[in-house]
Amino acid sequence: MIIAVDGPTASGKGTIATAIARHFGLPCLDTGLLYRAVGRQVELVGGDPENAEDALAGADFPDTLLADPELRSEVIGSYASRVSVHPKVRQALFDRQRSFAQQAGGAVLDGRDIGTVICPDADVKLFVTASLDARTDRRFAELKGHGRDVTREEVRDQIARRDERDMGRKDAPLKPAPDAYILETTALDKDASIAAAIEVVETKRKG
Repeated sequence: MIIAVDGPTASGKGTIATAIARHFGLPCLDTGLLYRAVGRQVELVGGDPENAEDALAGADFPDTLLADPELRSEVIGSYASRVSVHPKVRQALFDRQRSFAQQAGGAVLDGRDIGTVICPDADVKLFVTASLDARTDRRFAELKGHGRDVTREEVRDQIARRDERDMGRKDAPLKPAPDAYILETTALDKDASIAAAIEVVETKRKG
């Protein structure tokens, strides 16, 4: 069973994907982390994320970089969004994601183009979303909890700009698959969001 969980920044898709994987005993891949690692690698070597060659070179990052706590920062989130517009970067990471999805027993993948590009044949497709203000509040609280020195206005601006880039890029833009279930989490807390997502998967499994 392959489950695709897509959505914009701070919508709750990562938390939901992890919970679904735990509930059904499936491996889970945060594909956004791969793009963050590319962005982090570009930053570490002083490259330009807007430059296709620099971005592609960043795709050859060491696996140890996936444990770098800086990957979760808003700065690297911006880098990830900027390197992801390059088709060659997306192609470089495509096989890695597809291979994970096709392992025996299935898997859960969360990202921005899982249901539309990576796994268009997924058994279940969820598109998790929430209002910009709700996502700003969540990410701001998360960053402050990690001791980051940011303002709410900065976080909101970064999320809005990332939305614009992700939705407007020519290659694999952020959008729901035609057959995806839209899960709106603005008015839901974490537990309610997870419960709603699991219910969707259970309903799909039962036909």
